[in-house]
Amino acid sequence: MASGMMVEGKWTTDANKLDPSGNFKEIPTTFRDRISADGKSGFKAESGRYHLYVSLACPWAHRTLIMRELKGLNDAISVSIVDPIMSDKGWMFSKAPGAIPDWVNHAQYLQEIYVKADPKYTGRVTVPVLWDKQTQTIVNNESREIMRMFDVEFAQVATQKIDLYPHDLQQKIDETIDAIYLPINAGVYRAGFATSQAAYEEAVTELFESLDQWETVLSKQRYLCGDRLTEADICMFTTLYRFDSVYHGLFKCNLRRILDYPNLWNYLKDLYQRPEFKSTCNLDYTKRAYYMSMTEINPNRIVPKGPIIDFDERHDRARFSKI
Repeated sequence: MASGMMVEGKWTTDANKLDPSGNFKEIPTTFRDRISADGKSGFKAESGRYHLYVSLACPWAHRTLIMRELKGLNDAISVSIVDPIMSDKGWMFSKAPGAIPDWVNHAQYLQEIYVKADPKYTGRVTVPVLWDKQTQTIVNNESREIMRMFDVEFAQVATQKIDLYPHDLQQKIDETIDAIYLPINAGVYRAGFATSQAAYEEAVTELFESLDQWETVLSKQRYLCGDRLTEADICMFTTLYRFDSVYHGLFKCNLRRILDYPNLWNYLKDLYQRPEFKSTCNLDYTKRAYYMSMTEINPNRIVPKGPIIDFDERHDRARFSKI
């Protein structure tokens, strides 16, 4: 979810995210430093040093918030939440419901944080952003890497001793995150921002073929990688949570709803009903962000009333392991 970009430290409106065939084209993240438990990376995992910038609407940022909750890092890593509606200058900070202003750098727009880290920055201004208060720079803006650092490198800082990347499942977790990324996590965007029929149909077909496959997997086990909650489940959750209320309608991912998949729907409810997941979810904020910010596909900015979804409805996943 990014409108416009920075070129040599200056903001410019540029919605060109497409290649000539009409396919959605992602811009790679550029801040890829690493926090380590021992500090040998140059950034030591310690309480109070880092600040996380997120949007509650963005599935990538949502991953990091869930991990922060699961690990009990709320007091160790502070957070700012942008306004749900993207302005013509990108993500901005406000006192809107659900938002938390930038009390660390006192920025009005997230682009200011990128320029503070690199005055000649060229690229997208995206969330999440992990900021180091000590060296006054962006450490990382790649959600998967931030999530992993919170899970592994902050283990000694964390108040909750849950391991979402256990040694015996690491290869499977990485393979699963890779497997769901292109067809599902990115797939909804590939469908929603396609500008050719062929590109749209390719994305939607791959999306639902993959959902069908995971529906079968989840008919036999509680979580994506077996009987334990892992990072892979967080990555799947943030897309499934938005699916019926945003991607099904706005992005035309409408072959089926998640509600129509017995195992995926109950899996989604199972995860949502964990307090650490539920506390990071704000569907009203999320719907306003998508439907009011993405004017290229919803020019009248009308936010739909529905669908009515009861994520607190009883699920059936207790028939599997309760880990």
